[in-house]
Amino acid sequence: MLFRIIFLFLIILIGTSCEFFNLKKKSQVQEVGSIIDFSTVDSSPTFKACIHFIDKEEKSNCFRKKMYTHISKSLAKYKFEIRKPFEEIIQVVVLIDPKGNITVKKILSSDLLQASISSLDSIITASILSLPKLFPATKRGIKVTTQYQIPIQIRVH
Repeated sequence: MLFRIIFLFLIILIGTSCEFFNLKKKSQVQEVGSIIDFSTVDSSPTFKACIHFIDKEEKSNCFRKKMYTHISKSLAKYKFEIRKPFEEIIQVVVLIDPKGNITVKKILSSDLLQASISSLDSIITASILSLPKLFPATKRGIKVTTQYQIPIQIRVH
């Protein structure tokens, strides 16, 4: 009789402690790894010359420096004739797709600049499209499209 009571007690103890018999609904817990921030990338787009940088900030700075240097050299080839000197910062919005191709989405500049240098948009577009091969940005190891706004200072004297 004592054996049966102990056996029954052990079965009840094992049955109540086992999670297999838990009838409560499990709460839905979102893992930290499943939250994705779509406003940032793990690795920014880069040129071949910048690929050796490990630090994200250094690689990003190298990318910007190479881009600005290329655009500056490209724009310096042109001579513009204007009546009145001016200085303006224009914004160029570009997209870099997962294959590393770059596209100019829009160029934001004043009407005065557009009237003074009518071919400026096409010159800037040609300059950006002639950039060296780009490696696209990555997010969690996947190549992604990124959008950048590039400020370009135009100073004509």
